Amino acid sequence: MNKALLKWPGGKNWFIQHLQNILPKNFNYKRYVDPFVGGGSVFFALNPTNALLSDINQELITTYEAVRDNCNQVKQALQNHTKQHNKEYYYNIRKKRCKVATSIAARMLYLNHACFNGIYRVNKAGKFNVPIGNNNLEFFDVNYLDEKSNRLQNKEVLCQNYLETINATGPGDFLFCDPPYAVRDNENRFVGYTRNLFSWNDQVQLSNSLQEAAQRGVYILETNVNHPSIIELYQHIPNVHFQEISRYTSISGTRTARTQYSELIITINIGDQNGIN
Repeated sequence: MNKALLKWPGGKNWFIQHLQNILPKNFNYKRYVDPFVGGGSVFFALNPTNALLSDINQELITTYEAVRDNCNQVKQALQNHTKQHNKEYYYNIRKKRCKVATSIAARMLYLNHACFNGIYRVNKAGKFNVPIGNNNLEFFDVNYLDEKSNRLQNKEVLCQNYLETINATGPGDFLFCDPPYAVRDNENRFVGYTRNLFSWNDQVQLSNSLQEAAQRGVYILETNVNHPSIIELYQHIPNVHFQEISRYTSISGTRTARTQYSELIITINIGDQNGIN
């Protein structure tokens, strides 16, 4: 069972299902590193022995830690949520603020499965504000968390900035980067659903840090928006390769936003060994 821990905006389940030739055939790198872990699709698919997973979302990282360290307690709390699931209960839990790690994890997992279209979205106050979906959780099986917990054992999980994580990489590490997408258009305006969280300046800093990591002997696979501004950031880096792909996005609040769009796969120091050219 290689699916993500949660359904996450920009998640890479599609990547795992349709682009296996791009991922390492046999994971024989020193360590897997993911500074934007999100739902963790690629991590769970590769199942590396050593890994560093990070994100700046504290609630997300707490969920990973709780599933890793106290899976049974998370399952019990999540099962309780699913048994009581209805519209009133959903909105009561959505308003609730938990302090215990296992309760935080169970709440996040419950809302993720019960909300509309699996959208993760918070308001300016940082409160989850997605309406209830049409999901029937009566037969929801919480036991899928056992496999996730097993794969997270002995893995380092940190809440920190992506630059800290990338700067911690060294020779032989495999670095998978799936940043929030923010780019410039022809009039130098920001384009992208996360412009307030991941700016154009972040894109520049990311490209610089990845170039430095590549010089240290890190193997890099990055997904990003297919835009001339992004290509311009990376095209001068030695051993860089680009591949354009078209994919469908289904996580959106409106039907018209669920459509095909072009994405860019960038590899550095990997070359043709994993089917990229």
